[in-house]
Amino acid sequence: MDLNKIDYSDELILIVDDDKVVRELFVEMLRHLGFRVYCVRSAKEALAEIGKKPYTFLLTDIRMPEMDGLELIRDIRNNSFDLCTIAMTAYSKKYSYVDVINAGATDFINKPFNIEELEAKVRRGIIERNNKKELARLSITDSLTGLYNQRHFYAKIEEEITRAQRQKSTLALILFDLDNFKAYNDINGHVAGDSLLKIVGNIINDNIRQVVDSGFRYGGDEFAIILTDSDKFIVKKIASRIEKAIIDKCFLGASIGYAIYSNEMSAKSFVSTADEHLYKIKRKRKAEQKESKNVKA
Repeated sequence: MDLNKIDYSDELILIVDDDKVVRELFVEMLRHLGFRVYCVRSAKEALAEIGKKPYTFLLTDIRMPEMDGLELIRDIRNNSFDLCTIAMTAYSKKYSYVDVINAGATDFINKPFNIEELEAKVRRGIIERNNKKELARLSITDSLTGLYNQRHFYAKIEEEITRAQRQKSTLALILFDLDNFKAYNDINGHVAGDSLLKIVGNIINDNIRQVVDSGFRYGGDEFAIILTDSDKFIVKKIASRIEKAIIDKCFLGASIGYAIYSNEMSAKSFVSTADEHLYKIKRKRKAEQKESKNVKA
């Protein structure tokens, strides 16, 4: 991924300035560069507007009546809005760069400025934001399968339990591992084993609802899936599809366990319930295989 390659049309910028002429000039400049832009005349209007559209960037004048630009930036930061912010002012001697950055701004620009300077500031802010997002993504992603990693699993399950309790919604967890994966690795080598794990990652992504559900590499050949708003019927259906796809594409079986969340469960007991169900399935399969061998003998 080239993080320096930017499509300006992906950005939605909000301009905040109490001077109509200045607002219109900034809008014209940014639209000329290819950005999508909207403008308001006050900080209070900006706070109301931010919740309406998926803004990615904010350019605000500092000196405004009622609520100034630095207060606006602090409010945005305190409310965890994911916005890059640039503070603008013609009174550069009154406001220091340190004050602006400490308020939570991405950068600072003095009025008057030309289109090249504005583009450079905005572009740098976008690149820094994209770099941070990519680093955050990598920290929670399993590099082999592209699924989330175990570290993120425990954070996500706590988050989803809290959401399920608050919204009184259903929540399910699937745990599974591959049958005889160690033997497969011993015979075919670790490169082949890694290729197989990548296939499993793709199978999981193909069989869950994107953005709604989450797939994880729990460790080794162990995987987990968190399913929101899902009952036992949905869980069994998804588990069955995944198991069939693994048999068809990987030529191995999969032992799958699950749990449906109930309010008395902690995150630990929720995972333990799914884990116990998984090992119950594994014990049953081993017993069946042993019995089958005895019959043939």
